[in-house]
Amino acid sequence: MFNNQKTGAIITAAGRGMRMGKVDKIFTPVGGKPLLLWVIEAFQNCTLIDQIIVVLGKENIKRGHELPTEGRLSKVSDICPGGDERQQSVANGLNLLDDCYWVVIHDGARPIITEVLIKEGLEAAEESGAAVAAVPVIDTIKLADDDGFVMGTPPRNSLWAVQTPQVFRFDIISQAHSKAKGLATDDAALVERLGYKIKLYKGSYANIKVTNPSDLAIVEILLKGYG
Repeated sequence: MFNNQKTGAIITAAGRGMRMGKVDKIFTPVGGKPLLLWVIEAFQNCTLIDQIIVVLGKENIKRGHELPTEGRLSKVSDICPGGDERQQSVANGLNLLDDCYWVVIHDGARPIITEVLIKEGLEAAEESGAAVAAVPVIDTIKLADDDGFVMGTPPRNSLWAVQTPQVFRFDIISQAHSKAKGLATDDAALVERLGYKIKLYKGSYANIKVTNPSDLAIVEILLKGYG
């Protein structure tokens, strides 16, 4: 069972967040504390997590160490610099995990993360060694050509919007990164390339990723139910 095996978490927050303008979203106060701190504390308080690696942009390492933790984040073993791409940031985090069997990778800009989502991800990953949180697509999706003309309408019941957490056995995700050729939009895509089956498990529509300034107001409201 996964709860008898060491589990590490990698929180990725090294992106530049260009759509946020001059606002550094991960350190923006939301609900009385930096957005990133909501994420870190969720993993700290999860009984299934043994070690936490926080990956930040080089310019934010000092700010990361200055987060108002008051000694509460005992599971954070490292705050390390990321790479130019998210893929490199995750690889940097993997190199710092200490003898972990499971790895939970989560976006630092998704603050509505719960112990239930983490636990269900670990349970789902037991089947094949890989699982990702996702929600059924609500809107109708159109396929378009380069000129913007509709080419088709895929059946909505087969479409899922992928989120994080993404959970992997350490040996699988480390192999996926070491053999990666070219960039991928998420870690699951790297694992797919190796031929592993990935289990989708039900995420949450509240588990939004902050990408635009307006998202901060939404998160502020949502966090009132989780704080």
